Amino acid sequence: MSLVTPEAFVLGMSALAAACTGIAAVGIGLGQGFAAGKAVEGIARQPEAQGDILKVMVVGQAISETTGLFAFVISMVLIFANPLIDML
Repeated sequence: MSLVTPEAFVLGMSALAAACTGIAAVGIGLGQGFAAGKAVEGIARQPEAQGDILKVMVVGQAISETTGLFAFVISMVLIFANPLIDML
């Protein structure tokens, strides 16, 4: 006799996967903080290049933020609209 039903196993693994997407948020926060710090250093060294440095920094941070949004959407799908349950 099995102690864990297939539905319970899929739901448990989905919750674990959704929790692991928090790692993506930590990585994104660290990356954006590092990029902003380096931009400030670059502006301190060359104040005349402030506009170019800020443009590149904002584009880079926007691209990295999309990764966080994708991770958030995937975790919400796994928690609330799990497509794997229907496959059992």
